[in-house]
Amino acid sequence: MENAINLGLSSEQETALSEATLAAIQTFKLQAEAINELAGKIDQHYQRALDLILNTSGRVIVCGMGKSGLIGKKIVATFASTGTPSFFLHPAEAYHGDLGMVMPHDVVILISYSGETDEVIRLIPSLRHFGVSIICMVGVVDSTLAQHSDAVLDISVEREVCPNNLAPTSSTLTTLAMGDALAVSLIKARNFQPQDFARYHPGGSLGRRLLTTVKDVMHTRNLPIVAPSASVNEVVFKITKGRLGIVIVMEGHDLKGIITDGDLRRAMLDGKNMLEQTAEDIMTRQPVIIRHDAMLVEAEKIMKHRKIKVLVVLDETEQVCGILEIFDE
Repeated sequence: MENAINLGLSSEQETALSEATLAAIQTFKLQAEAINELAGKIDQHYQRALDLILNTSGRVIVCGMGKSGLIGKKIVATFASTGTPSFFLHPAEAYHGDLGMVMPHDVVILISYSGETDEVIRLIPSLRHFGVSIICMVGVVDSTLAQHSDAVLDISVEREVCPNNLAPTSSTLTTLAMGDALAVSLIKARNFQPQDFARYHPGGSLGRRLLTTVKDVMHTRNLPIVAPSASVNEVVFKITKGRLGIVIVMEGHDLKGIITDGDLRRAMLDGKNMLEQTAEDIMTRQPVIIRHDAMLVEAEKIMKHRKIKVLVVLDETEQVCGILEIFDE
């Protein structure tokens, strides 16, 4: 309570702060218990919901009011990024024209803890008229919404963690967890892989690594190239100018080898007269290479396994076309 005293709080305020802090700990424990209890609620209804989503040729539409709607938007975002086409439909807007977004082969997830939310319930006749399947997430399994749904997902909690048992807290968490569970089940059922995930996240680091090819990031301009007969002085000049720590040794269009900063240091330690050496004398004759159409992630694996920082890149005709740095990732 030292910090509280320094802030000039009264003893009553200090006590209130202590109780509030303890309430945070209690919140975590009670919410963890609420989520753990969900495991016992996975039944044939959950399997039915999963099958409806897996077998639809349409989209998954999530609909909910208030806090349920906010959680529904997150569920939609998770579905969409993991291979399940989906969007959020606000129930009030749906009742005033946005139902035109709904197609017969869609699956609709309606979220209402009470199962009696008016804006959600009044959509049921229209959805049935369109012929869509309805999955509901409810805290009351014999509610109006549950009785008119094809699959009922039980998100009930003993009580809200809110001290007044009013603010949606534990119930919104169980709703979110149920949505995540569905997403994970769909990922598993569809064998959704990192490469698939990357297609929906091209702007993220994973997307860049898994969708980018070597030719997208390799250096192609002013490549540091020397002939086998080049002097060490010329090699040093080329390495310095190229700023890649490497020169490519070529005879005409044929790759003969490479020389790195490390090769130069090792040649100096050999005790030979460097002024008498040529590029051919100190080059690595079988450098590690990669094709320009290879994926960047493949290049990264090779470079990390071989503990090297650069790769010589060849095109489809096996001609040198670039240099890849590990710092390009």
